[in-house]
Order: sequence, then C-alpha cells, then structure tokens
Amino acid sequence: MDFNKTSVFNVRELRQELILMTVNEVIEALEFKGYNPTNQLVGYLITGDSKYITTFNDSRKKISKYDRSEILMAIINAYMGK
Repeated sequence: MDFNKTSVFNVRELRQELILMTVNEVIEALEFKGYNPTNQLVGYLITGDSKYITTFNDSRKKISKYDRSEILMAIINAYMGK
C-alpha cells in the first residue's frame, strides 16, 4: 500500500452505491417472503408507508434510513448509467 498517495472519494457516488445495495437487499428479502418486490417498492416510494416493506432481515429499518427521493434518484441514475 502506498501511503503517499491521496485517495479521492466521491460522497454522492458512495451514497448512491449504499442506497442501491440496500434496495437490492430489500428486494431479496421481499422475494424470500413471497412478495412482488416491484409492487412493494413502488407502493413504498409513492406513499411513504413503510408497511409495504417487510421487517425480515431489518429491511424496513434499512430502507427507512434514506429519503424516498434519494432512493428514486439512485435507481434512475443507475438505470441511466450514471
């Protein structure tokens, strides 16, 4: 490891990756519990009602850490390749 080099972190990109990782974990939990993840996530993102997200594997708690608009932006940016 070269300790003389400075690493540059893009906080926005890092946060987006964390959001997408969380969304993927929530999708896996919803599928495991037999729910349609698309319907459940859309319901949550439109209404803000966390009851659309299962409590299995702390999914509800995990996704609630992020603002719904941030989640939508992360999903759209990933879709657009940004």
